[in-house]
Amino acid sequence: MPKATMPPLPLSALFGIVKPSGPTSMSVINDVKLLVSRSKLFVAADKLEKSASKKKVNLRKPGDIKIGQGGTLDPLADGVLVVGIGKGTKKLSQFLECTKEYRTTCLLGVETDTYDSEGSRVRLAPWRHVTREQVENALAKFRGEIQQTPPIFSALKMDGRPLYEYARKGIPLPRPIEARKATVYSLEITEWKDTHNFRWPAQTFSEEDKQAMEKALQGAGETAVLEDKEEIPGDDESPTAFVLKMRVSSGTYVRSIVHDLAHELGSAGHVVTLSRTRQGRFALDATEEGDQQCVPWEVLEKASTDTEVDEDGLRLWEREVLARLEVVESAQSAIDTDPNPDRCHPSPVSPRADRAG
Repeated sequence: MPKATMPPLPLSALFGIVKPSGPTSMSVINDVKLLVSRSKLFVAADKLEKSASKKKVNLRKPGDIKIGQGGTLDPLADGVLVVGIGKGTKKLSQFLECTKEYRTTCLLGVETDTYDSEGSRVRLAPWRHVTREQVENALAKFRGEIQQTPPIFSALKMDGRPLYEYARKGIPLPRPIEARKATVYSLEITEWKDTHNFRWPAQTFSEEDKQAMEKALQGAGETAVLEDKEEIPGDDESPTAFVLKMRVSSGTYVRSIVHDLAHELGSAGHVVTLSRTRQGRFALDATEEGDQQCVPWEVLEKASTDTEVDEDGLRLWEREVLARLEVVESAQSAIDTDPNPDRCHPSPVSPRADRAG
């Protein structure tokens, strides 16, 4: 690990973590809160001592500390999740409007209700005719300022009702779903996959489900016929998949880009992997000046069994976070800016450069 400087504690801070695919962003934040609420990096020593003196301590109940995240990732997605601690939570809004980068894998031949592999199969479409050259040519249409229509199976509301409720119950939409402006600064194909282990979702739309969705869309004057044009892979054949890399503005629907691109290719497609590789200055790979690296999830996952401390009394996960965080306020800066400097404050720890553990 790189060397890190110990600032006066406790800290209010921002740092990025590498969220794994599977858990929700909320569950990840709750796990992080369990750690930081018992860390001297973020909680005053006297409060930690008071907590430790209690006869019974619920290790699964976080302490009283402010924590938040700068933009939710769905369970399927992995990658950069910006975390704010203490007064760092007030800085999180800047990450809602920042530039983001994603890496996603599109699997052709099937469209799903959620536009990703966690949804149900809505319809099948031909895919063998699609070539890499066709994809590269079609991408030009999706670069720059574009208009995107959010999927009907989304939590966006129309007249107070989530869109997915119209689709599932066959309630006609009162009007077309409003398109939204987004900017795609860069979009390229980075990998073509003739063979892979991705498979179409097993769960399928019933005829009743299809009719409900068609009825919902037709209510807004849209034509929707969910007709299968099957092109089933052979025993030793995989439907074509490819990887896209993109840099986009806030509010861009990556799944919609994949969905719409597949239509442009005369096929159907959905997302099978999705990684947020950058959110503002926090990135998986620090390639630009001012980039902040993220804390690997494996480090935080092992923290519950990591009891060894270094000469500063820090555990490995704390040292990893300290090396990557962005201080919003430390104990000393709080004293320096306090309008009532005679008020009692925790004694600051002298800053010093230390060898990482």
